[in-house]
Amino acid sequence: IRRWAGCILNHNAEYDKAETLLRQVLEVDEASFGPNDPNVAIDLDNLAFLLHDTNRLDEAESLMRRALVIDEQSFGQDHPRVAVHLNNLAELLRVTNRLAEAEPMYRRALVIIERSLGKDHLEYAATLNNLACLFASTGRRDKADVMYRRALKISEQFFGKDHPRVATVLHNLAMSFKET
Repeated sequence: IRRWAGCILNHNAEYDKAETLLRQVLEVDEASFGPNDPNVAIDLDNLAFLLHDTNRLDEAESLMRRALVIDEQSFGQDHPRVAVHLNNLAELLRVTNRLAEAEPMYRRALVIIERSLGKDHLEYAATLNNLACLFASTGRRDKADVMYRRALKISEQFFGKDHPRVATVLHNLAMSFKET
């Protein structure tokens, strides 16, 4: 319950309360399960999102990398949770302009998701959208356009045309045209 409460507080921009709670949850889970347990990886990711939201990107990156290692060791290199970590870390790298580092992570995440969940899964659409953003920002707009349109189709099939996640992909697609 505390884990979810911390996430809700973060979502509601109550960062100080959220951080205190999320750090407590991490501490308890590390003591209870050990530092390399998948529950700890979830806690690390939750805290990393808060740190990202509060612009403490170096610390967020460190926690994301640690969570990735834990889940790779716990579930194997090709598990969907690993793909989610890869996408999250790649997105942080993209927004900090480390594009050469981010791109292979996105690509690896897409391969894992395609093999384990399929090309019509929302995680596939989210990662595809993020990689398209990278492509658009590096002048590969034709590739970005194809990816955005595929992500849009998946998102619309799942959510319908009036959902905020669909709007995000539409926005990204439109911004790609604007940059041309």
